[in-house]
Amino acid sequence: MPDYSNLSILIVDPNQGMRASLHNMLSMLYITKVDDAVSAGTAIRQLSKKSYDVILCEYDLGSGSGDSGQDGQQLLEDLRNNKVIAQWTIFIMLTSEGVYGRVIGAAELLPTDYILKPFTVETLSQRFGKALERRAVFLPVYQQIGQGKIKEAITACLAAETAQPRYAADFARLRAELLQSIGQIAAAELAYASVLQTKQIGWAQLGQARCMHLLKRHSEAQAGLEALIASNPRFMAAYDLLSKVHRAQGNDEAAKHVLQDAIAISPNMVGRLRNLGEVALATGDVEGAEKAYKQVVAKAKYSEFRDPEDHLNLVRTLVTKGDANGAAGVVRDMERSLRASPNVDVCRAFSAALVQEMNGNAEGAVAELTTALAALGEARVSNSLKLGLAQSLMSNQMDDQANAVFSALTADASSGITDAQVVALCEKAGRTDLAERYGKKVDSEVDAMVRKAAEKSRSGDLKGAVAVMQEALRRRPDNTGLWAVASTAMLRQITDLGWDGPLAAQAAGLLKRMREDNPSHPLLAGLIAQYQAARQKYNVAPPATAAPPQQPAHVESR
Repeated sequence: MPDYSNLSILIVDPNQGMRASLHNMLSMLYITKVDDAVSAGTAIRQLSKKSYDVILCEYDLGSGSGDSGQDGQQLLEDLRNNKVIAQWTIFIMLTSEGVYGRVIGAAELLPTDYILKPFTVETLSQRFGKALERRAVFLPVYQQIGQGKIKEAITACLAAETAQPRYAADFARLRAELLQSIGQIAAAELAYASVLQTKQIGWAQLGQARCMHLLKRHSEAQAGLEALIASNPRFMAAYDLLSKVHRAQGNDEAAKHVLQDAIAISPNMVGRLRNLGEVALATGDVEGAEKAYKQVVAKAKYSEFRDPEDHLNLVRTLVTKGDANGAAGVVRDMERSLRASPNVDVCRAFSAALVQEMNGNAEGAVAELTTALAALGEARVSNSLKLGLAQSLMSNQMDDQANAVFSALTADASSGITDAQVVALCEKAGRTDLAERYGKKVDSEVDAMVRKAAEKSRSGDLKGAVAVMQEALRRRPDNTGLWAVASTAMLRQITDLGWDGPLAAQAAGLLKRMREDNPSHPLLAGLIAQYQAARQKYNVAPPATAAPPQQPAHVESR
């Protein structure tokens, strides 16, 4: 029998008899470094302090009291989403025969293995051996990922696809995921396509569709995902991505139906229920949103990673429904059941403000919103919450505070919130005065950016000038006056400092927009000539996927 004596094991099972039985089996394998956890909560607390080689987790973590807490799948969801366990941790789910058919049919989080009870020590030994063999093969790559050496890990995966033929597909999958994680979406798509040339594998189809979605080829992604679901109706991740693709195309109703179909198959994923609540509210389905958010709050009740935004979302839904008493009850539950923190303080105060506003207590709403703002600086809450808070500030005539939140959101490129969205929100709320004020403020800031870029260019800081113009374009992407200024800065950097593929592609895109908007633009012909000259200077062939900018029809190429 193999030597497993150095393994450290965490048993997660509420049943004392089962824990004792597992201890006996492990002792027969000479494994002595064994700890116990009787619930998901105790498991997470132990795993936060200490790492283990193997986690043996009972699927049904109920105590028999009727208030059963999380199951093994929800525990694994928390462990993975919050990065409590390393990639190389072996997680084995222990299930009864009745549960196994239900769980394996909609397996989503991919534990290392399932073991069907009852089982023998020989079965346990065999499963350990299989899992440890795989871990040994992947461990060097996992360690590189843990050290942030993503490019090295990608290279190692590519080499292992040949050196480890048994795990070639797994290494190809990991390589594609890593490429995507560093923004090399086109390369990731090629990696998935290479796998699909050999065999139609679900994860490769899903990965390819995800790349298409990220590259904004939404119709292609939709077609691929619908085909994947038709051939494998229990491939749950395909439903989640398809709902995102529908939303990206402005079809929230279709997104909602896709999520409802997924939840009918696999009802316990908290993240999917959150998404359903959001999209249901967006479509005006208040009853559906209420049902989803109530399930989220109930299922997350036993999680060590409870998110107070779940309560806030339920309050917002109940306020939309007109249920003031129900919303106030959720606020009281927040106060009783959630430990104080900046996140909780923001969500509680914002929720209370919504209730006060609904009850016509403007003074109370302003007081609660002021409390929420005071806690916002130290909180780590979603951009969606911040946007909703700004809207409430605006509706309560706290215009300066609303503008400050809007400005912070649009200044953060990663927020995904644009100035155009803010102006549209103000106009939708009937605050055309605020929309006009905000628009003038942004225009003033963009003008200052243009002057700053010009100063940097004159001082020879060409990259700095381009960076400032890129920020100006992000703030005002449809400002036609910026296109010529920005492309001029980009082409000067390329001409003087060397070819930069992504920057050249951005410049080409601006020139294309200029030509479509005004073919007679006085600077267009010269900029196109400069672009083409830079290509010739650095001997760069035009990209295969797109034609280079062309001279306006009435201008000869120089």
